[in-house]
Amino acid sequence: MVSREHKRAALHEKLQLLRSITNSHAVNKTTIIVDASKYIEELRQKVERLNQDISAAQTSNDQNPLPMQVTVETLEKGFLINVFSEKSCPGLLVSLLEAFEELGLNILEARVSCTDSFRLQAVGGENEEQNESIDAQVVKQAVLQTIKNWSEGTDQQE
Repeated sequence: MVSREHKRAALHEKLQLLRSITNSHAVNKTTIIVDASKYIEELRQKVERLNQDISAAQTSNDQNPLPMQVTVETLEKGFLINVFSEKSCPGLLVSLLEAFEELGLNILEARVSCTDSFRLQAVGGENEEQNESIDAQVVKQAVLQTIKNWSEGTDQQE
């Protein structure tokens, strides 16, 4: 039979493991469990956002004949925006910069390659004068819409 002391030690060990996994600094059992439940909720929200991004990407791929990869991540003050296409996209950079300006995003830093492929990595911060804050999903939809409009414009020129 397992002694009461052995069960207590096993429980303490499991609580310490839970504490380390959730990066909790709590010392009592209740707070460790509360921190763990908050951690689980954060993970659930991340999974939900990733599922939304996946479905949005699938929807945009259905609507967008160009194989483009678009991701927008929320940073402390602004967004990390990545756009990639295996094909060169003349004129797309200008269209994207105009879209960012319309959203009220200031591009703080950007890396762009437009030779054989198109790659944009930009850090955009919200305009201080703007009253409304911008959501990452709004930025992503604006980028996708800009790509779609650009694509339709280049199709008409060909």
